[in-house]
Amino acid sequence: MTLQEIKAAVDAGYCVHWANPDYRVIRDGLGQYLIVFTRTGDAIGMTDQTGTHLNGAPDEFFLATHAEEVSQ
Repeated sequence: MTLQEIKAAVDAGYCVHWANPDYRVIRDGLGQYLIVFTRTGDAIGMTDQTGTHLNGAPDEFFLATHAEEVSQ
């Protein structure tokens, strides 16, 4: 997924993961896109400080299946 695709999916309410289902992309109250490790709540920015390069390979981001969305 591209940076714009990830942002659009999160903004539309879809559950986006990075690398595996334990990492979820969210948009916080300040409008920042973060990758959160759901088991501990630890988070990093989805991009570098410029906001243009993903902290992860684009092909590592994916939409959750319906079953995953319901369980969260």
